Amino acid sequence: MRIERISDTKVRIFISYDDLEERGIGREEIWQNGRKIQELFWDMMEKAYVEVGFEVVGPIAVEAFTMPAEGVMVVVSQVSSVTDEEEEDDEAGPAIDEEIEPTELCFAFRDFEDAVRAAHALCPKFSEKGRLFAYNARFYFYFPADELTESEQESVAALAEEYGERARTTPAVLEEYGTTVFSEKAVGQLCSKFPFTG
Repeated sequence: MRIERISDTKVRIFISYDDLEERGIGREEIWQNGRKIQELFWDMMEKAYVEVGFEVVGPIAVEAFTMPAEGVMVVVSQVSSVTDEEEEDDEAGPAIDEEIEPTELCFAFRDFEDAVRAAHALCPKFSEKGRLFAYNARFYFYFPADELTESEQESVAALAEEYGERARTTPAVLEEYGTTVFSEKAVGQLCSKFPFTG
């Protein structure tokens, strides 16, 4: 188990499948929020407090992402304010939600050529946007939430999905386990460096 403090109100925890097996937790149990998962969660919070000084005070938000080869990444955030209904939900214990809606866009491509095709479809309007990663024999276009307006997100999604598919892989996973191909302006750099005429 590895813990990283992202900010004053957020911590990221990486749990390997070996860690889960040691606790008798199968991969299919991760999303069930049973007793073992609750115990694991509070063990993580205790470890986070001891190692990085992250203390759970008040309501929290928990996001979990599976990494096929590595394990599970959990992001825990302090929530500044909640409604009475949300407070009641929080009292029942932290829930690890598999259906997390990302605020950023990420697209996976089977090969580099598909990523180049997508870039040319996005040029020139989005030539200043995006980052490109290589991970698990695939290529990923990642667009941070603050890079695109809502209407631009719709346009990018419509064009990129012609050549790839929407991915839920987070930038943290891509940066940690993948290779950064272009750290900025990936769309424009692909278009200029790899002309595509097909």
